Amino acid sequence: MTPEQMRDASLLELFSLEAEAQTQVLNEGLLALERNPTQADQLEACMRAAHSLKGAARIVGVDAGVSVAHVMEDCLVSAQEGRLRLHPEHIDALLQGTDLLMRIATPGSENVAASDIDAYVAQLNELLDPSGRVAPQAAPLAFDVSQLLLAPQPLVEPQWLLQPEATPEPEAQAIPDPTREPVRRPQRLTESGERVLRVTAERLNSLLDLSSKSLVETQRLKPYLAALHRLKRMQSTSLRALDTLNEQLKVSGLTHEVEEALNEARRTLSESQQLLSEQTAELDEFGWQTGLRAQRLYDTALACRMRPFADVLVGQERMVRDLGRVLGKQIRLEVDGEKTQVDRDVLEKLEAPLTHLLRNAVDHGVESPEQRLLAGKSAEGIIRLRMSHQAGLLVVELSDDGAGVDLARLSRIIVERQLSTTDTVAQLSEEELLSFLFLPGFSLRDTVTEVSGRGVGLDAVQHMVRLLRGAIVLEQTSGQGSRFVLEVPLTLSVVRSLVVEVADEAYAFPLAHIERMRDLAPEDIVQVEGRQHFWDEGRHVGLVAASQLLQRPSSQSDDETLKVVVIRERDAVYGVAVERFIGERTLVVLPLDPRLGKVQDISAGALLDDGSPVLIVDVEDMLRSVDKLLNTGRLERIDRRNRHTAELTRKRILVVDDSLTVRELQRKLLINRGYEVAVAVDGMDGWNALRAEHFDLLITDIDMPRMDGIELVTLLRRDNRLQSMPVMVVSYKDREEDRRRGLDAGADYYLAKASFHDDALLDAVVELIGGAQT
Repeated sequence: MTPEQMRDASLLELFSLEAEAQTQVLNEGLLALERNPTQADQLEACMRAAHSLKGAARIVGVDAGVSVAHVMEDCLVSAQEGRLRLHPEHIDALLQGTDLLMRIATPGSENVAASDIDAYVAQLNELLDPSGRVAPQAAPLAFDVSQLLLAPQPLVEPQWLLQPEATPEPEAQAIPDPTREPVRRPQRLTESGERVLRVTAERLNSLLDLSSKSLVETQRLKPYLAALHRLKRMQSTSLRALDTLNEQLKVSGLTHEVEEALNEARRTLSESQQLLSEQTAELDEFGWQTGLRAQRLYDTALACRMRPFADVLVGQERMVRDLGRVLGKQIRLEVDGEKTQVDRDVLEKLEAPLTHLLRNAVDHGVESPEQRLLAGKSAEGIIRLRMSHQAGLLVVELSDDGAGVDLARLSRIIVERQLSTTDTVAQLSEEELLSFLFLPGFSLRDTVTEVSGRGVGLDAVQHMVRLLRGAIVLEQTSGQGSRFVLEVPLTLSVVRSLVVEVADEAYAFPLAHIERMRDLAPEDIVQVEGRQHFWDEGRHVGLVAASQLLQRPSSQSDDETLKVVVIRERDAVYGVAVERFIGERTLVVLPLDPRLGKVQDISAGALLDDGSPVLIVDVEDMLRSVDKLLNTGRLERIDRRNRHTAELTRKRILVVDDSLTVRELQRKLLINRGYEVAVAVDGMDGWNALRAEHFDLLITDIDMPRMDGIELVTLLRRDNRLQSMPVMVVSYKDREEDRRRGLDAGADYYLAKASFHDDALLDAVVELIGGAQT
């Protein structure tokens, strides 16, 4: 490539950057002028943008860009001078020209034919007459609605371009001589005038990771400083002891040599204390300064990932306006909180859901002007988009002043599509009815149009929000409009969490999924339908043990009070019992090694202030684990009630048998020998009892309903807490293969019912666990 070609390539790239910035100015200004065509500042901004694009296109030799920008500038100048009042057809034409300029300036895009340029110039000129008066009303420009329905493009970094004051140039201007000083790429600036540079996401992630580790490392100085201060106190104590010893020796008399030795010891100790004090002070100052700088480094690295929400709104107002025009509706988008800071990864993932919701509001929410006027509303509908920070979350509220959801029609469609019965639908609440709108393939449209009817919008929105570990809620008021509320994390790099202790290990629950923490007394635990619950905020909440969910040994704490974390994911609410609350922490998320695959109930890792690792809980996955345990009947019960000393000194035996006669026979034999005995009617009942209470021995039958003895013994041997418990099988089956099957499952003793007698059973019990008293 020749130097001239390289220079031309550089100029074209420069023109593309300028076109991106100036067309954004045109889009925003033209939409504002559509609402108020006489805004002088917007007219000035749009005219200057078109003028600058004309000059830039001429410099790089893009004649098509010159033609389009020139006719747009003529139109805007006429409006500035009062010879033309901008009407919707003018705005349509100018917006079409803006799109055309962007296509012309985008490298690699399809070439724009000369006939397209000529047609556009002629079309815009038709809207003007030589005197500058408004031309006769022309038919609205044809819209290609498919262009509005393309999948959202990936979020790109906005281009800020410092454009010098443009001055009118002659109609013909040659490209500058290549031997002259090369044109420098203009700097991109923020609104506050700060320079903007491109940095890869990988480097930002690496910087954030290193800064978080640096912050953790500075915390390791604290124990050393504490040890040095303790050593200073010990030296002070030693000095005082030497002074006391010196005084005592003076009273009793001491030789000159001893006095000199004591003075030397005191002097040496005093000097070492002085040196230690100086070094400790320096280290203290160093630690404070290092910690401060590490914190600033971490905060700055984190801020680098944050972008204003406005970055994802580029083009959305235009999309709402154009789609409304296609559907024959007058709609205005009002935005509040566009400067709200959000992690760039979250922004990228929110772009598609936001586009779906806006299209849904335009198509389904806002009525036609005729319907709105009949309902006593203004012809123009309003869609409001509001962003804010709340409790460490980004809250996005999108509402419209349309007709709301027709619940009667929604109920009829649910029944027609056989998603539920008429009787069931009649009993559903409004919230439950609205939840059907989020089902895959569900739509209120009877026919498929270019805009909607395929039932992919709200389902896709909910799916993306769930991937962000967020939630979405739909509220509506008939005749007054609908309101979507999205709650997602502000950042995927940092999570505010409650750190707890389970089996002497640290785990973190994201605060976004925690309703509250509470201490639970044993008497507050109730049994409802065979499961443990407690009363919280006017409802029964299921209680589960974190140790079982995380497959850790259960707590051996003597404290009767349970520490409970109440977690929620959509409609599922549970209380998770932990050993100790460590406290709230802001954790930098460290992804797990991909070779581990998906770790059950865990989403990522992090480091605490002291450098120790902590696992971050995947709450949604944990709730699925709870449901699985409930369905299999393997959810453990928690018992913190202290037993009386007399009870603890007696060995306890659980007898599991579906025969009432056998159960009672064995129970009476064991009670008469001094053992404490509990009974269960089958394997499932026995398994629940084993997890809820303490036993020294299990005696079980094999053939039982729901869960047989072999499965019961197998489950027991797999449980960390119960696997060492002695097990005796008492069965009618006396074949060798039956005996082998029971012993292979983990039984310690096998006794046949047909041949056993009282002494045989009692002797076997004593052999396994000894006498009744400990």
